[in-house]
Amino acid sequence: MIIEQIEIRDKQKDSWNTFSPGWRKWDDFTMKFLQEQGDSIVEALELKKDYKVLDIASGTGEPGLTIATKVSEGFVTATDLAEGMLEIAREKQVARQQDNFYTLAADVCELPFGDNSFDAISCRLGFMFFPDMMQAAKEMVRVLKPGGKLAVTVWAEPERNIWITAMLGAIKKVVEVPATSPGEPGMFRCAQPGTISSLFEEVGIPGGVEVNINGKMNCKSIDEYWEFMNDVVPPVVAVIRSADESVKNRILKELYSHLVEDSGRHKDLTYGARLYTVRKPL
Repeated sequence: MIIEQIEIRDKQKDSWNTFSPGWRKWDDFTMKFLQEQGDSIVEALELKKDYKVLDIASGTGEPGLTIATKVSEGFVTATDLAEGMLEIAREKQVARQQDNFYTLAADVCELPFGDNSFDAISCRLGFMFFPDMMQAAKEMVRVLKPGGKLAVTVWAEPERNIWITAMLGAIKKVVEVPATSPGEPGMFRCAQPGTISSLFEEVGIPGGVEVNINGKMNCKSIDEYWEFMNDVVPPVVAVIRSADESVKNRILKELYSHLVEDSGRHKDLTYGARLYTVRKPL
């Protein structure tokens, strides 16, 4: 891994650890928001009860904790860069008394496992943040057993993700936000159809399938949405925490202007994601 990628990885690790208290606070809310993606991954993996499964970029534990309930004679190893996020996953594991779920802080580009170690691999909303996506794909393929299946989700195009573009749009109307460079880690880095398929084809596994997933963030109010976004979404927090009260109020006003309908209700905070699945050849 080149020095620039190491620096990106280390910054991401620090960021996720910094925001882990917010993720703990909003964990129930977030898990409901992302459940459709987790359920799609679990279904796609076609799990058997004795499977050994690797959950990459597990964060606070999903879909790994759910997978652990399906592999009663096997186990799940959940990895993530951020120890603070995995601490939340362990708390949930202990509370649920799931003794076949383990956590390990690890870099997906340098997985500490032998070749052909796992029957299945899951990765929900992690790929677009990996500094070296090609190396990440190679490592996943390396540790996956021949015949094993891999399931990944990534965010789809910005126009399908009102839940984030509503806030970012309001911010950009008030504050100048630096543009991200093409290929730089970020939410929409893998948004174009075929991005993940092409990546795994390049590392020798063709034949992957991509399907769209649609969902919605169920907020009680715009104020709840505002609070959530300011607690857990790094691009939002980076702007809001450094802004004075007048700037925050202007952003919030823009947000209300965009989201409140004539009826007084707020618009649906919809999302779009893409599920990619592929099986490693025998």
